[in-house]
Amino acid sequence: MDTLKERINQLSKELNKHNYNYYVLNQPSITDFEFDKMLEELNKLENEYPQYKLADSPTQRVGSDITNKFETVEHEFQMLSLGNTYSEEDLNEFNNRVIKELETEPEYVCELKFDGASISVTYANGIFTRAVTRGDGAKGDNVTENIKTIKSIPLSIDSKKISDKFEVRGEIIMPHSTFAELNTLREKNDDSPFANPRNATSGSIKMIDSREVAKRKLDCYFYYMMGKSLPSETHFESLELLKDAGFKVSEHSKLCNNIEDVFNYIHYWDSERHNLAYDIDGIVIKVNSFKMQEMLGYTAKNPKWAISYKFKAEQVITKLLSIDYQVGRTGAITPVANLEPIQLAGTIVKRASLHNADQIALHDIRIGDMVYLEKGGEIIPKIVGVKIHEQDSSPTQFISNCPECGAKLIRVDGEAKHYCPNANNCPPQIKGKIEHFISRKAMNIDSIGEETVAQFYDNGLVKNVADLYSLTKEMILPLERMADKSADNIINSIENSKKTGFESVLFALGIRFVGETVAKKIAYAFKNIENLAKATKDELLEVDEIGERIAESIIQYFEDTNNIKIIAALMNAGVNFEVTEEEKLSENLKDLKIIISGTFQRHSRDELKDLIEKHGGKNVSSISKNTDFLLAGDNIGPSKLEKANKIGIKIISEEDFEQML
Repeated sequence: MDTLKERINQLSKELNKHNYNYYVLNQPSITDFEFDKMLEELNKLENEYPQYKLADSPTQRVGSDITNKFETVEHEFQMLSLGNTYSEEDLNEFNNRVIKELETEPEYVCELKFDGASISVTYANGIFTRAVTRGDGAKGDNVTENIKTIKSIPLSIDSKKISDKFEVRGEIIMPHSTFAELNTLREKNDDSPFANPRNATSGSIKMIDSREVAKRKLDCYFYYMMGKSLPSETHFESLELLKDAGFKVSEHSKLCNNIEDVFNYIHYWDSERHNLAYDIDGIVIKVNSFKMQEMLGYTAKNPKWAISYKFKAEQVITKLLSIDYQVGRTGAITPVANLEPIQLAGTIVKRASLHNADQIALHDIRIGDMVYLEKGGEIIPKIVGVKIHEQDSSPTQFISNCPECGAKLIRVDGEAKHYCPNANNCPPQIKGKIEHFISRKAMNIDSIGEETVAQFYDNGLVKNVADLYSLTKEMILPLERMADKSADNIINSIENSKKTGFESVLFALGIRFVGETVAKKIAYAFKNIENLAKATKDELLEVDEIGERIAESIIQYFEDTNNIKIIAALMNAGVNFEVTEEEKLSENLKDLKIIISGTFQRHSRDELKDLIEKHGGKNVSSISKNTDFLLAGDNIGPSKLEKANKIGIKIISEEDFEQML
């Protein structure tokens, strides 16, 4: 038996090495026939003696006949998106902001921005344990079995080179040659061809049968490592570590000393990208130093130390056939162009946003025109100009009444959009508010989708968000395509949503201009809905990041008696409208204005900012005579320190801050 175990170990080790040579180094050391024979032998031995199968066995590359069910799981580290720019002026602004914050010029790492599907892979003790899609950044789908079939992703590594447990982020792609083969095969089988490699990749990693995924010959490049106690101090060093550990890392990543080097890299790849074997749609620029990354921190959605430069979008010309007007959940009216179908950036485009009346007037867009069309960020189609006006055409007149309920449209001074004011009786607004309310980052009622919301509304079961809490299984079971288990899931999910935190409930209400971050700040500032409802404009403006527009919107929301009735009904149903006892912290920092600078031992800068807000303090971004404290860590900016000493601002350490709490 020991001999069999040794043979299985030997075959696994050799095959994994040959996989690495072929798919990562592109240097095969044996023939395909020899490889297949070894794999065949290993598979046979593992089937006979499954107790000896290794966790990183190469037989996993062929997939299994187990039906995949993609469980939604939480990311240990959020998968944030990058801010995009399309101009060198914006990139210069990014560089200037970074230099101002760091008070020095950083090194940057430039990387190709692969056009595929993002993935996060976790390794524990050197073994591949889990793969999760980006999802919404906080949660994604567990696609582990499918990702194991991608031969350029190692199933095991030497963990001593990195860490016992870490995550590595990458982009799954489909090379041009593989894409062409796949579409040829699909056409031969009378299946619709994929529009582009990105779509083919996204569809492949979510296939039910991992054996079919294995046939798609996907590839993967890795570009970022996350975890605790990682061995490198810079991003470029971490890429070298990943490469040494057996991960496929692009050889085109480059360390740049300054923004001029970054521009040279961009200019080179703007033309050279067409010679690559796969698609890229831009360049990613990252601050190299991890300490500097920590000092710069994050917004609610993006890291402040990285940005994506997108190449100029492809442009085509087509005919504008007609214009529809859509109503959003806030009542905003969006004109949408119906176009003569045309291929653009790999997909057939039939519709495009016209944004608002000002944009239509700016380009003098008329029905019948030949118009220039491109994709913003190579995703959303938009009309960017007119080539030819149709003879005898007349300027487009923006509608004056809501296309859904007939109400007279309004337009607020200083805003680009027209609005339908009939918020409580306009069907798309009501449905939109409910869809927002149940969304993942709001009440997270995950058993209800857009179609179900429409069913509830159209059957008179739900007229507003509070009505969701009056639903019973008996009420929804007769609906079309509603099974017994689905009905149970919906009722249970609605019931569970009553435990949602106050900050998420505030976001769920859909108050104009109150996004996730603002809702969180308001929740901790006012503690409960009663305090918020009676807050004055001046009291609202005192809260960090609350400006005139947000303050006025909040006041208007609570002046609407219908909104007050809905909140009362939600409270009666048991929805949480106050910060819980666990979340209530001391107000030792109440009204203190604190600026943070440097790097810290026990907390990240974002954690410190969160603690300041939760304890009643205010984060400020620049030093003035109104600043109460400078919370200083290591590597503090010299000009901040000099200014604080000059004005007489008290400087506190991380330990001092903890004592204050």
